[in-house]
Amino acid sequence: MSIPTDPSPESTLAFRREGYRFIGDRCDRHRSDIFQTRLLLEPTICLRGRPAAELFYDPARFVRHGAMPAPGQRTLTGVGGVQGLDDAAHRARKAMLMSIMTPAAIRHLGRLFDDEWRARVPVWAESGPVVLHEEVGRLLTRAVCAWAGVPLTGADVVRRTGDLHAMIEAPVAVGPRHWRGLLGRRRAEHWVGDLIERVRRGALSAPEGSALRVISEHRDGQGRWLPRRIAAVELLNVIRPTVAVDRFVVFAALALHDHPRWRERLRGDDPAIEGFGHEVRRYYPLFPVAAARVRRSFEWQGHHFPQGRRVLLGLYATNHHPRLWPEPERFRPERFADWPGDPFSLVPQGGGDHFTGHRCAGEWLTVELLNRAVTNLTSTMSYRVPPQDLALDLGRMPTLPASGLVIDGVRRIG
Repeated sequence: MSIPTDPSPESTLAFRREGYRFIGDRCDRHRSDIFQTRLLLEPTICLRGRPAAELFYDPARFVRHGAMPAPGQRTLTGVGGVQGLDDAAHRARKAMLMSIMTPAAIRHLGRLFDDEWRARVPVWAESGPVVLHEEVGRLLTRAVCAWAGVPLTGADVVRRTGDLHAMIEAPVAVGPRHWRGLLGRRRAEHWVGDLIERVRRGALSAPEGSALRVISEHRDGQGRWLPRRIAAVELLNVIRPTVAVDRFVVFAALALHDHPRWRERLRGDDPAIEGFGHEVRRYYPLFPVAAARVRRSFEWQGHHFPQGRRVLLGLYATNHHPRLWPEPERFRPERFADWPGDPFSLVPQGGGDHFTGHRCAGEWLTVELLNRAVTNLTSTMSYRVPPQDLALDLGRMPTLPASGLVIDGVRRIG
C-alpha cells in the first residue's frame, strides 16, 4: 500500500505558513494518519495518532542521529545533546539526566518556584501592568538556577532569561529571530561552560546531586569527562526546558481567562489542578513535531518506511486527534479525571518511557511547576486581564499571545 503523497513538490513554505496545523490538516485531507511530502528538499513521512506515536518511539525502528534539522540543533537543543543520541550513548546520557529528576528534587524545585512567585506578588501589586510571560520566565530562571546549583546574580536574570527565550523562539524561525537564538545559544554555552570548568578545577562548589555537579562530574564509557561544550549543552537541556514552562503558565492563565468557571473549581483541589494542567498541555501548542530517521527499512500497516527516511510525528496533531481526544478543539479538563497515564496519547513533550526513550527528561518538572503556577493563579492572588489581543497565531512556532498576556490589579489573597 502506498503512502498518500502531498501533491506539492516542496512543502517547507507551507509548513512555515501553516505551522501547528500542517500535519493534522493534511491527515484530514488525505483521510489518513500517515502521508509523505518534501520538507527542506527531502522526502519526509508525517504521522499522527497513538499507534503512530508508539511506532515512532520504538528504538528498534528509528534513530535520532541526523534527524533534527541543523537550525534547531544550533539554537534549541544544542549540537551533541541527548536528543540526537541513540542506543548505549543515549541510555547513558539519559540516565545521567534522569538521576537528577528524583521526586524529592522535583518537589524542591516546586517549592523554590513557589517562593519566587509569592515574593514577587507584592511587587506586581505595586508596579501596575505585568507581562506574565516575561515575569514568569524570570521567576523560573531564578528558581531553576538555584535548584541546579548554578550561581546567578540579580543583575544577570534578565539577560540570561532573554538568551533562553531567544533559543526557544529560534528553531523554526528565519532572519532576526533565528540570529538572536544563535547568539543566545553561544552566550549561554559560554556561561555554563565556564561554571563546569570551575567545578572540575575545584574553584566552584556545586551541591551534591545538583545538575551542575552531576553533569560536570559525569564520565562517558571510557571514563572521560564530557567535553566542555557537550556538558554545557546538557546543563542547558535542564535549564532551558524548565524556563520554557513559562509558556504553559501563560496558557494556563489564558485558559482561566477564557473559562473562568474553573477558577473556583480548582481552589484547593489537587487532582483537578493536575487534570487542568494536563489539558493545558494537550490543548495549547508548544512544539509542533518531533523528528527521527528510519533505522532499517520496514513495513507498518502496509506502508513501506525506507532506511534513512526522515519521519515527523505531529505532537500537536496527535494531541488534537479527534479519534484519540473527542472534541479536541474544546478545552475540557474533566477528560483527565480517569486518564490512565497512557505514554503514547498525551505527547506535548514526546512519548514513551522517560528513562530509556526520547521523552523529555524534564516532563515531571513541567507538571510540578504548572500545578504550582495554577495554584498561585487561583488561590494566592487575584488580578485582572485588561483588553488585549490574546489570539494565538498557529502559524508562528512556537506561539504565544502577542502581548505575552498582560495582567494588572494584582492583589495577594489567601
